[in-house]
Amino acid sequence: MLEEFKKFALRGNVVDLAVGVIIGAAFGNIVSSMVGDIIMPVIGAITGGLDFSNYFVPLSAKVTATSLVEAKKQGAVLAYGNFLTITLNFIIIAFVLFLVIRALGKLIKKEAEKAPPISKQEQLLTEIRDLLKAR
Repeated sequence: MLEEFKKFALRGNVVDLAVGVIIGAAFGNIVSSMVGDIIMPVIGAITGGLDFSNYFVPLSAKVTATSLVEAKKQGAVLAYGNFLTITLNFIIIAFVLFLVIRALGKLIKKEAEKAPPISKQEQLLTEIRDLLKAR
């Protein structure tokens, strides 16, 4: 059983997936910082300091606080502002990822266009291979 697990864990797909998850988490932190530390303050400055994260509706008569943190200590609240902030962060992060993937796609396409054309010999060998496969 241990031998099977080793084969599974060291297969290329699992290792590639693990590397992708680790890089994705690190990239997620970078994008979250960009959203929280760069983009949202600019949006706040444009909107006159508007901060959605502190918007809430008290669901209990006991809640009298004006800040979300204090209101949660007093009782149940519907923190719709926090939901709006997280949703806006998601949209911004998704857009940034879209731009990154699009740029990578263009780079890959540009590299593929740079590939030298195949020689006459390679073309003939490819045709022979395809004919042999068809049999």
